[in-house]
Amino acid sequence: MAITFASSSVILSSPSTKPSLGSLKKTTPFLGFSISVANPKPSFPRQSFGVNCQEKPAVVPLDQRWMFEESEVNGPDIWNKTWYPKAADHINTEKTWYVVDATDKILGRLASTIANHIRGKNLATYTPSVDMGAFVIVVNAEKVAVSGKKRTQKLYRRHSGRPGGMKVETFDQLQQRIPERIIEHAVRGMLPKGRDCYQVGMGPLWARKGESSQASPVFFGQFGSKDNNRASDQVPLRVLGRALFNHLKVYKGPDHPHEAQMPVDLPIRDKRIQMQR
Repeated sequence: MAITFASSSVILSSPSTKPSLGSLKKTTPFLGFSISVANPKPSFPRQSFGVNCQEKPAVVPLDQRWMFEESEVNGPDIWNKTWYPKAADHINTEKTWYVVDATDKILGRLASTIANHIRGKNLATYTPSVDMGAFVIVVNAEKVAVSGKKRTQKLYRRHSGRPGGMKVETFDQLQQRIPERIIEHAVRGMLPKGRDCYQVGMGPLWARKGESSQASPVFFGQFGSKDNNRASDQVPLRVLGRALFNHLKVYKGPDHPHEAQMPVDLPIRDKRIQMQR
């Protein structure tokens, strides 16, 4: 059945605006009549969206100048507001030394407290990628305690690297042989393993392949290299976990050779760390 339409024109316009001069007259082959469509968008004067920059660059605020070096205080504030430790904030010779007596202290609770202070998590300036922690000295390592039946059930394994070279011994056997290794093993497992060591706040420490760190210690940035050296020609020397593990000093007996560092007692908040006899 065929339907015939009379030739007519339809005007579509918004109620709040009048048809502009740029109205188009379109003829559709399907309807058979022309439709004159007005511009539905209101005609407003064009506005410029230019950004008005300051005539002078922003300077470092007075209350934040303590976070910057002397050469950056009077310059423009090119950094963000997030505080990041500088080289002067984590010098090893200025770090705190703690000493703790491991007599009748639970191994796991003692190790977690030591790891927190070595990592620096007890400080307000804690930064995950920077060595901000302190040094910890542990004495009387042979008197550390464990709960339950761990003296006979807790196992320590080591492997020589050769077939059949697995060595297994209990907690009691290792405590009689090398008591320092028990605390070192517990604390090492609570430190990071794969983070690059950030030295003096300049990025990870790199050196050319085949060169030792003692012969040519070179500091490079985080995202590039120095003197046009490609990153593929450089290898990281230390990671953060290994650098932090050197802050742990464990000794058998009550004596230690670090009296010159004037260590203070390790603050322990967990009352359950002491074994109740």
